[in-house]
Amino acid sequence: MFLRIDKLPVELPMSPEADPVAARNVQELLGGRFGEMSTLMNYTFQSFNFRSREKLRPYYALIANIAAEEGGHIEIVAAAINSLLNGPRTGFEEDASGEGFNAFAGLPGGINPHHFIASGQTSLPVNANGAPWTGDYVFSSGNLILDLLHNFFLENGARTQKIRVYEMTTNPAARAMLGYLFVRGGVHAMAYAKALETLTGVEMSKMLPIPNIPNAKFKEARVFMDQGSHRKLYRFSPEDFSEVASIWNGAVPEAYAEGSQGEFEFIDAPPEGGKLANLAGIASSFTPDYAPEEIFEIANKLYSKAQGK
Repeated sequence: MFLRIDKLPVELPMSPEADPVAARNVQELLGGRFGEMSTLMNYTFQSFNFRSREKLRPYYALIANIAAEEGGHIEIVAAAINSLLNGPRTGFEEDASGEGFNAFAGLPGGINPHHFIASGQTSLPVNANGAPWTGDYVFSSGNLILDLLHNFFLENGARTQKIRVYEMTTNPAARAMLGYLFVRGGVHAMAYAKALETLTGVEMSKMLPIPNIPNAKFKEARVFMDQGSHRKLYRFSPEDFSEVASIWNGAVPEAYAEGSQGEFEFIDAPPEGGKLANLAGIASSFTPDYAPEEIFEIANKLYSKAQGK
């Protein structure tokens, strides 16, 4: 079963303007081969299909617990895309003639028109070319070492593409999201490396980071490094997966620490999280409707009834 917390892993700054070209680029990090949908579904199906779960409990717990965190990573990438597509608008806007805000006026070249036609200026489960995410991206062989090795590869492939997307935009909403995921993806790569080391003796962690660019090179990532996020693996269950601590422990390697030495910490709770943006309606896109006042009134009545008012 899954529990859901109605927050982002961290709060994101609002995009200062609509930036649909950047939104298209960031889509690769959601629905691409190395996107967050792939990390979620790879680890989820590996945990579903895990054999000898009780005898190999620490490895099962590691994969299952990271899978749960990846759900939040999908959400934060989608939130960044939504911010890029909508900009700072917080309510229905009208122009001087009294007409509603036109979402389709003056669109630049290089956008994904599906964002405007199919989803009302919100994220989609597609890559930067608009191709849908596919289950063909899931690798679940049943061989523990092979699956862990694949996951290590997947996290580092994802980091490579995130760095490339970072260089393609200066938008603060996109870059803040990327800074957070540089660090959290690095945690997952290190976790899989440590798991493989316990099974094989091969010092996988010495290969990190891949590419060989420290997180400290990115100011948006330094914020989370300074908070020690790179040392922390969170538990995403009220009662299960404590066995992860038998893998995620010990001294942080010098190269990975980037000057922030210490011990790996298994935190017995999810991160505190941050606020979700409240997307404004767009009359010209009929979202949530052309004239939504009636819907708002119904929602308010239902809410008041639920509160006993």
